[in-house]
Amino acid sequence: MAIHDILKMGDPRLLRVAQAVTAFDTPQLHDLVRDMQETMAHAHGAGLAAPQIGVDLQVVIFGSGQVNPRYPDAPPIPVTVLINPTLTALDPLESEDWEGCLSVPGLRAVVPRWQRIRYQGMDAHGLVIDRVAEGFHARVVQHECDHLIGKLYPMRVRDFSRFGYTDVLFPGISALEDD
Repeated sequence: MAIHDILKMGDPRLLRVAQAVTAFDTPQLHDLVRDMQETMAHAHGAGLAAPQIGVDLQVVIFGSGQVNPRYPDAPPIPVTVLINPTLTALDPLESEDWEGCLSVPGLRAVVPRWQRIRYQGMDAHGLVIDRVAEGFHARVVQHECDHLIGKLYPMRVRDFSRFGYTDVLFPGISALEDD
């Protein structure tokens, strides 16, 4: 198990479309998930996608089961490993909220996301996941799944007057941004 370096915006590997996982419940897949969990916890992330650590596979993890210090006002999200995900908007209604990213350290922006989604995929054992999420939970899932199609949140920003440095926008949480 290891804590990996997180790739930063500008690295071309973050712009690739990740490959589907074809073998489940393998030692290699379980090692990847453990490494991602350790890396995410070390960086105080709400989620992490395999491409962010240079692994070109459709694997995302998210949640902590507790309040995240980078998002102190957000509700806890169940810890989830989601592989080969598909997302479906259950309502065309979007909401806007602030997002940050471990691959875009020190910055935050207001990003539009579907408010209510269904996400489907597999866990590391190959068991089916099929859930409905809304609010912050839905936002995190969409953000992490964007990494699997080579998209970073600044690519979704519509109003750049609401994009800036975390230490200016949110001085109380800025210390955690660059861990």
